[in-house]
Amino acid sequence: MSFDRDALIAACMAQGRVARVVVAAVKGSAPREVGAAMLVWPGGQSGTIGGGALEYQLAQAARDSLARGGDVFSAHALGPDMGQCCGGAVDILTEVFDLPRAQAVPDGVFARGPGAAPLGVTRMQARYRDRGAVPQPAMISGWMIEPIHSPQRALWVWGAGHVGRAIVQVLAPLPDVQITWVDTAADRFPRDIPADVTQLIAANPADLVRHAPRTAEHLVLTYSHTLDLDLCHRLLGHGFGTAGLIGSATKWARFRKRLGGLGHTADQINRITCPIGDPALGKHPTAIAIGVAGHWMRQTAPAPAATPLENRA
Repeated sequence: MSFDRDALIAACMAQGRVARVVVAAVKGSAPREVGAAMLVWPGGQSGTIGGGALEYQLAQAARDSLARGGDVFSAHALGPDMGQCCGGAVDILTEVFDLPRAQAVPDGVFARGPGAAPLGVTRMQARYRDRGAVPQPAMISGWMIEPIHSPQRALWVWGAGHVGRAIVQVLAPLPDVQITWVDTAADRFPRDIPADVTQLIAANPADLVRHAPRTAEHLVLTYSHTLDLDLCHRLLGHGFGTAGLIGSATKWARFRKRLGGLGHTADQINRITCPIGDPALGKHPTAIAIGVAGHWMRQTAPAPAATPLENRA
């Protein structure tokens, strides 16, 4: 988990003042982990810390904090205090932000607390500064530390048809993914696109492959087999982290032969996964998206393979 500064700033711009409620510490069984957070304002909220009664009561307390002003640290035993069966306990930090305070949240790591920073915090800051060691959210001697949100995986989704739309809707809410969504025209996309998704339009989407980071991951699911093949060909020449192609085993057999004819080796071609998803879940776009998302979340993007030109160098 990490501190989503952009979401906080956007909420403050829309609502004026916002309370951010974050799980600071967990003992035993609890609904969510340290760093889970929600934003609360008088007329609504976003995000979740889980737990039903816990979240409801803390949202009400956060609105009280907005009315009174000031940050609040509180401890909650989930069984005795909330009547929940988790059996654990959580410490909660509720902070009130207006736009200037939200914009003042620093890059990298956000550490705050009373008095001078304790030794554990200064050591953590030094490790981050000197070695880029990103800390996990934690409460250290009364100081809360959280890394600032920065997506760790870049996913390019090629195609805004039914399956592309379903995949974007499933994956876009995840905090560690930055989606770039590509198709041939604006009317190919839905009217409402998730706020953090970058929309790209090109008459020939394959021309945009060269702009993708070589560590990016790709899902190819356009309306055209010809375009799908061109995208696979260009991705193999460009380099990528992972790549998946929608289609049947028959489609993939034909693509393998054609990609081989275009000069790609069997090992290179085998880096593309086709078919994608879980056939046992069915062919409904949402079922396909669930299968694709589950597989994608379980895999770790490897370093990009060398392109054919680099192999010959």
